[in-house]
Amino acid sequence: MNNKISKRMSLIKPSPTMAVTKLAAEMRAEGKNVISLGAGEPDFDTPDHIKKAAIEAINLGKTKYTAVDGIPELKDAVSKKFHRDNNLVYGPDEIIISVGGKQVLFNALLSSLDIDDEVIIPSPYWVSYPDMVVLAGGKPIIVEGKAENGFKILPSQLEESISDKTKWLIINSPSNPTGAIYSEEELIKLGEILVKYEHVGVISDDIYEKIIYDDNKFYNIPQLLPELKDRTITVNGVSKAYAMTGWRIGYAGGPSEMIKAMAKLQSQSTSNASSISQAAALKALESGDDFLIERNNQFKIRRDMVVSNLNKCEGLNCNLPAGAFYVFPSCLELIGAKTPSGKVINNSVDFSSYLLENKGVAVIPGSAFGSESFFRISYATSYEILKDACNRIKDACRLLS
Repeated sequence: MNNKISKRMSLIKPSPTMAVTKLAAEMRAEGKNVISLGAGEPDFDTPDHIKKAAIEAINLGKTKYTAVDGIPELKDAVSKKFHRDNNLVYGPDEIIISVGGKQVLFNALLSSLDIDDEVIIPSPYWVSYPDMVVLAGGKPIIVEGKAENGFKILPSQLEESISDKTKWLIINSPSNPTGAIYSEEELIKLGEILVKYEHVGVISDDIYEKIIYDDNKFYNIPQLLPELKDRTITVNGVSKAYAMTGWRIGYAGGPSEMIKAMAKLQSQSTSNASSISQAAALKALESGDDFLIERNNQFKIRRDMVVSNLNKCEGLNCNLPAGAFYVFPSCLELIGAKTPSGKVINNSVDFSSYLLENKGVAVIPGSAFGSESFFRISYATSYEILKDACNRIKDACRLLS
């Protein structure tokens, strides 16, 4: 049956995060003591008031098809959210509701890219960006955000990467996998470069907008440079902040012609997002997010403990992330080391495999994010589990020679 599979499928790979999570679950099912730090999913439950809104929607019979681009009430709530939080004004024809932020991004790229159009993707990047671009016929242009620059690209790097074929720059801040946040000044400087190139648009992936620590603040490019709003797609969703990953609701604001094209594509794929999930998302956006104060405080406590312990491990070096719920430590000093069985650690995949096979800790190798010699840990799990995982990693590093 291999001849029935399209050639385009050979251009992409399964999601590494989903693959690691699945493997860890299988090992646990076999009775092995495995700690999975792979999935980017809050361990907190969806707030009760949001769940009750979904139950009420079911009881009221709101279980039918909706408009492809979302129910009017939710689109209005999204519009108000953009205005309230980001000082961005979007009308109903400039907003789409989709099956998670991932579908929003997929729709945007497939609706806009022609063959060999280029998309600038700063690395480390979320694992799906390059594959989405390739599936849409485009060409990912990877620009390295170096650790010494806080994993963020510089204006000079951006300008050097722009060509006549450049269609988009994707910005993800706070970042998956690094937790890095572009400051107001940094985004303005990037935006000033983009102003000069009218053919280049921005996809601003703001999914971790509300998970920020210390004195850091969230900004995005269209908020700071209004002249770029008409060539920006602002992407967000309820998955991370509201612990609603399984509800699958993402949304975007953007130019009406772009949103119309994305809705047209969606009409031939999934049609509307779940009517029940839309009712829940409406409640989430309308009810405020005061509960996030305590949740973010818990994330911060976990972050501080994980970073402190990883920096005590022989050969590891870990930056302090400003947002999201990931750390992205370097294992560069351990490349070339040997495991107790004599295997050589040649790269981040080898190191991640060593942790899983020998200490039962599942992490994601940095190569999945375009950054070799790093690995990603999600600290969206309990303090006790994270403490155990850090002790196992510390022991694993000690045993290398």
